[in-house]
Amino acid sequence: MKLAVFDFDSTLMDGETIDFLAKPLGLEEKVASITEKAMAGELDFFESLVERVSLLKGLEYAKAVEICKDLPLMPGAFELISELKKQGYKVVCFSGGFRIGTGPAKEKLGIDADFSNILHEKDGILTGLVGGDMMFGFSKGDMIQRVQAMLGVSQENTLVAGDGANDVSMFPYAAKKVAFCAKDILKKEANIIVDEKDLTKILDYI
Repeated sequence: MKLAVFDFDSTLMDGETIDFLAKPLGLEEKVASITEKAMAGELDFFESLVERVSLLKGLEYAKAVEICKDLPLMPGAFELISELKKQGYKVVCFSGGFRIGTGPAKEKLGIDADFSNILHEKDGILTGLVGGDMMFGFSKGDMIQRVQAMLGVSQENTLVAGDGANDVSMFPYAAKKVAFCAKDILKKEANIIVDEKDLTKILDYI
């Protein structure tokens, strides 16, 4: 058994889910600037997530779901995941973003499981609150150990890929550590660096 864990925003998906959600509210630039600092490790991930989601308050939940149905997948995503599955990998997505984004991508790409956060809605409107599996900077490292234990997968047979500061915590638990079009904070911890927006480049190292 082998395990491949991918970040979603700016790794499997070309962009940041929360930036797409902020656009109809005219808050895309404000949210994007906070996201940029969080991914560079300049802000606490939990605090930045709570702050950004609070700005989505008032957005219709149905509108948010609609936006997330058609998020642009990263070039090479289909080919990479198909090949990994042929090679016996279980493929999982960990995202500090939201289930309404990772869920549709999971179905399209044939991913085995997704772990992400839930945007709270009441009466069909986002309340600006959020909860879930991936709320903290350490969440991905915590979850990968549990998944490895459950599946009986060793560190040696684990690949991880991400782009930002909240991906750092899972890197110690994988033999193949991929920084994909990543921030410097993650590149320092990686042993595979891909700077081209083409996920199939990862296959060169497998």
